[in-house]
Amino acid sequence: MVSIEEFKKLELIVARIIEVKEHPQADKLYILKINTGKEIKQLVAGIRKSYSPEQLINKSIVIINNLQPAVIRGWESQGMLLAVSDKDRISLIVPDKDIPPGSPIR
Repeated sequence: MVSIEEFKKLELIVARIIEVKEHPQADKLYILKINTGKEIKQLVAGIRKSYSPEQLINKSIVIINNLQPAVIRGWESQGMLLAVSDKDRISLIVPDKDIPPGSPIR
């Protein structure tokens, strides 16, 4: 179990995808540039089998903004997008209305 105080440490916000590149050494990964409302960040995400670059450009997503950066297959990821998956499909967690980047998830 996680306490509400521990959960509150996560900074969940809306971000907008502004650039999508295929990872040169991984067929499941994209390198994304996102607008968090305050800055541009880079995420490495394993969503390439479920989304084309055209489907992702300008898409609003939900991210963990204050996750410690990690290097994934040679590229720094400065957060994590939220998604759900079943056996073969991935679906991004997205707001159902046009919400500006940086808006907090409450």
